Amino acid sequence: MTDTRRMFLGLLAGGGAGLAVARLAPTATEPVVAAVAPLGTLWLNALQMTVVPLVASLLVVGVAQAADIAATGRIARRSLAWMLALSTGAALLAAVLTPRLLALLPASAALTAALDSAAAPVTGVAAATPADRLTALVPANVVAAAASGAIAPLVLFTLVFSLALATLEPARRDPVVALAHTVADAMTRIVGWVLLIGPVGVGALILPVAARAGAAALGALVVYVLLLVGLYLTITALLYALVGLGGREPVARFAAAILPAQAVAAGTQSSLASLPAMLAAARRLGYPAATSGIVLPLAVSLFRITSPAQYVAVAGFLAWVDGGELALDTVAVAVMMAVVISLGSVGLPGQASFMGTVLPVVQACGLPVEPLGLLLAVDLVPDVFATVGNVTGDLVLTSQVAQSERTPIMEARAP
Repeated sequence: MTDTRRMFLGLLAGGGAGLAVARLAPTATEPVVAAVAPLGTLWLNALQMTVVPLVASLLVVGVAQAADIAATGRIARRSLAWMLALSTGAALLAAVLTPRLLALLPASAALTAALDSAAAPVTGVAAATPADRLTALVPANVVAAAASGAIAPLVLFTLVFSLALATLEPARRDPVVALAHTVADAMTRIVGWVLLIGPVGVGALILPVAARAGAAALGALVVYVLLLVGLYLTITALLYALVGLGGREPVARFAAAILPAQAVAAGTQSSLASLPAMLAAARRLGYPAATSGIVLPLAVSLFRITSPAQYVAVAGFLAWVDGGELALDTVAVAVMMAVVISLGSVGLPGQASFMGTVLPVVQACGLPVEPLGLLLAVDLVPDVFATVGNVTGDLVLTSQVAQSERTPIMEARAP
């Protein structure tokens, strides 16, 4: 049984227990919450403690990898440019659609009260005025900023550091990149250990929420799942539209050719496992092997088009739960961070990826991180649609690079 399924069962058990306590023994609700809540907090803190070193090391490795890839040739550089463009577009789409979709639904006052964080929101880009948010992005002391939980300045500094590191000669750059890779692997291992007790942690997080907010808590999680599924389907539909833009490639032919790869993606929830099927789809579509043989492995290594959309959507959802909406400048920071972090985190396991990438974006927006454990537990259903969208994005990327290389698209042939 996967970690996601185990945590989903823990969510159901904890939620059921919370509802039962509230209904059968309402006078015992607060004592039970007081006893259980620290367990959830400890589990979430154990995940949070890995975020700063994990994000910093992933950015160093990701930028170094992108720089090495860009140096290998024109096709690789065009692939990276399309990855950035598509990732940014997906994040912007989520920023636009999320508040509009959630505005159609009434927020629950009981749920808002139950999910309120005991800790103060993160400072930094969540400062009082737009000018404060802007100046906070470049801290006088990056170590103090990281210690105070201001993740956005840390990400910006690490990105600049990584770009500077990429300009050094390999003999001086490679040991630092290797160290960052080792740190990222070690942090991922720690996250894996913490996730072993994920069902207990998630159950301890949802029990107080369910006991205080009742069925509204579970209803909000359903809203979250539907929000992500809707975004992923919209992104997939827009990818088809991009393929057919200008009549360069018949959409029906493209859709039929990639359907087997999408089926593998839905069944395995892994872009890597779908790579052979994606290569076969590229052959059916007539893309030159010199193009698809470079673009698709790069895409699997660096590109998940639904990830930036998810990070921004989670921040928008938590703002909605808290009864508000993200300010425009905060949205801009969230989009920037979502794109940058997504390119460095593709190789992470799903659960480690969620906490190591979504949490920094949420913190940068000044939102409470406590509900993230609950959102992680219900990621099972959206992840199916996310993987299908990612595989579709990889093949659309291949199509666009093949077109930009001005290579002839041969007629479809039998596999």
